[in-house]
Amino acid sequence: MAALGPEDDLFPIQVLIDELRNDEEQRNEDVQLRLNSIKRLSTISLALGDERTRAELLPFIGDMMDDEDEVLCALAEQLGCFIPLVGGREHAHCLLPPLENLATVEETVVRDKAVEALRTVGSEHTAGDMESHFVPMLRRLVQGDWFTARSSACGLFKPAYEVTEQAAIRGELCTMFRGLCGDDTPMVRRAAAGRVGELGPVLESTHLRSEIIPVWTTLSSDEQDSVRVLAVDSCGVFAGLLSKEETEECVMPIVRDAGRDKSWRVRLAAADNYSSLVSAVSPELVKGELVSLYATLLKDPEAEVRTAACKRLRRFCEQLPEDFREEAIMTDILPCVQTLVNDANQNVKIALAGDLMSLAVILGKDRTIEHLLPLFLSQLKDEVSEVRLNIVKNLDSVAKVIGAPQLTQSILPTVLELAEDTKWRVRLAIIEYMPLLAQCLGPEVFSEKFNGLCMNWLVDNVYAIRAAAATNLRRLVETFGKDWAQASILPKVLAMARDPNYLHRLTTLFSVNMLAEAVGADLVQSTVLSVIVQLASDSVANVRFNVARTLGRLAAILDKDHRGVVTSEIKPVLERLNQDTDPDVKFFATEALVAVSG
Repeated sequence: MAALGPEDDLFPIQVLIDELRNDEEQRNEDVQLRLNSIKRLSTISLALGDERTRAELLPFIGDMMDDEDEVLCALAEQLGCFIPLVGGREHAHCLLPPLENLATVEETVVRDKAVEALRTVGSEHTAGDMESHFVPMLRRLVQGDWFTARSSACGLFKPAYEVTEQAAIRGELCTMFRGLCGDDTPMVRRAAAGRVGELGPVLESTHLRSEIIPVWTTLSSDEQDSVRVLAVDSCGVFAGLLSKEETEECVMPIVRDAGRDKSWRVRLAAADNYSSLVSAVSPELVKGELVSLYATLLKDPEAEVRTAACKRLRRFCEQLPEDFREEAIMTDILPCVQTLVNDANQNVKIALAGDLMSLAVILGKDRTIEHLLPLFLSQLKDEVSEVRLNIVKNLDSVAKVIGAPQLTQSILPTVLELAEDTKWRVRLAIIEYMPLLAQCLGPEVFSEKFNGLCMNWLVDNVYAIRAAAATNLRRLVETFGKDWAQASILPKVLAMARDPNYLHRLTTLFSVNMLAEAVGADLVQSTVLSVIVQLASDSVANVRFNVARTLGRLAAILDKDHRGVVTSEIKPVLERLNQDTDPDVKFFATEALVAVSG
């Protein structure tokens, strides 16, 4: 155990009482002080030892439930980690009373933290303690007069069922949970619907089929749409636990009803879950029904539902059985997609642009060129910048299917437009696409079409674009070689060293840092170094200290084959900068000198 300071060692329980005092006469109004004290509970417990923690500290904690929600939330979180401090799992049940009280308070956040802590503590119970302490507590919560207790109880059945070994108690737990699923209070039914899916995988087969599936079916048709939403979210779980025949009998009716539900929130939940159902039902049912149900959601009148369906487009299509995957996409899904490309809601188009290009891998080269490429080009010209951005980010996946030359030929005019897009994130995505474009076009065509753009990006108003442009130049040099760099890039980069705008002079330094290794020591020595040395006399301190950093990097590149240049040209400049009046310049010059001398 770590050594304790005097404040922790002397009268620890009294210190805690003073700081947490919350009675009418001596209330400590400083919530932050009480929060800090709660976070020190483990230190107090260590000072007391596990026996006194159980006998003194926990009863005191149990009496302090009338406090701010923020304090109670922190208390629940601390108690969830208290098992080692009360003497291990054989005494874990001592933590149940204060957590039970916290699980019944009105504030939802506090109850959720208490339930989370109870689940942690409950999973550490022995089977005997579970049956003699945890399950009785669960019974009290289930029978609570106020809905808060019953709502919290819904989250505790999983650890109780997993740990207990008696068949009778397991049966009782299922009966209690079934009762909560039919509770008169919607909040309790909603809590039960949110937990029914996690129970499925831990239940015995008989309990799953006789107790839980029937109440789940009832919850899925509840009058409250918030209950139905949570019940529909469990479709994938139960489809994975039941046989295909049982899934078609028990799960598919819920799926069908959810797709036609009057509440758009329920239909949205259906859209989120359809992809997980594909592998759980028979291919005949997928082909005959599930594909058309999904296509219906792509045409839903509510934009939120269409957005959710578009976000699952790739996953749904990938899950379809291979023998009719392409046919299903071409017949049922692609017509919907062609309409959604021009959807009135921008969120729908953004979601579609994020997943649409993945269909190219499934449909292959010919169908992609004929059917998908026009859609890509349309979205590349969309007025919403996020749509254009999502398409540009995924151009690589299409290039792998139809070939980079074919793609480049098709989208080159659009790329040239997007390269000067008003949204900097779109320009950034185009910059990242440049190396792939360079491989397709070759040095001559690329230089003709894009060299000017690449240089313009170096003086962009947005720093992220300037930084990305410098990185892009290095990747282009790696693609086209040193000769191309010497002829097409270096003269323009080094010319910016004479620009009146100091930011452009800084860009020269950033670019040289990126390019130096790619162009090699010979070009650095013959072409680059003299320009950098001249910038050492710049009037702007930011430029001078970046010169010091750049010279340090160039020295490392020249050191092997041009050591004399380092000694005769770089080191004197760094020594001069080391005498600069600006402290930042001196700092970086000193740092570079140490590297050079070392």
